[in-house]
Amino acid sequence: MLSSIPPITRALLIANVAVFLAQQFTQDTLFVWFALWPLGASSFAPGMPAGFLPWQLVTYSFLHGNEIHILVNMLGLFMFGSEVERVLGPRRYLIYYFVSVLTAALAQLVTSAASAGPPVPTVGASGGLFGLLLAYGMFFPRRIVMLIFPPIPMPAWLFVIVYAVIELYLGVTGTQAGVAHFAHLGGMLGGFILLQYWRRRR
Repeated sequence: MLSSIPPITRALLIANVAVFLAQQFTQDTLFVWFALWPLGASSFAPGMPAGFLPWQLVTYSFLHGNEIHILVNMLGLFMFGSEVERVLGPRRYLIYYFVSVLTAALAQLVTSAASAGPPVPTVGASGGLFGLLLAYGMFFPRRIVMLIFPPIPMPAWLFVIVYAVIELYLGVTGTQAGVAHFAHLGGMLGGFILLQYWRRRR
């Protein structure tokens, strides 16, 4: 089955699962050094050996909070990433994925800087995944995608819009605390800007 998955998507799946397994043996060490911490987080937590570090803009995307978190993200990466990679090709797909990861991280840093709460680390491949979701909706707008809850089929373009509106609503209202909704939207925005840039160059 793995051999049928395009190479970059396959490598990302393996890397994410490998890091998640490593998390089980390192307690909080990987979170402390490689999760995305808010700017100035170390000043709020003097006992913390790290705080924000530049590489966290990428490394946070390989960490996950629990089994459900990584399962959902890897399922989405497999479903949407494989198709998007076949359209973009490995090199552009890799660039696209990590641009989405970076813009998601930047959106989360801005959001956390505006928050008065305690510093909370951000982890997960969701920023990159939401970028892939946007690309899937643009490349295959008429493909039917099924929502999980509730199980409603809809074309991919509508699915992307509905998901984005839900994320915006949840982010603005503060519903579903602990989920980086604006990071998800940041991943979508970064992916959209990059696709438009490539289209104009062509």
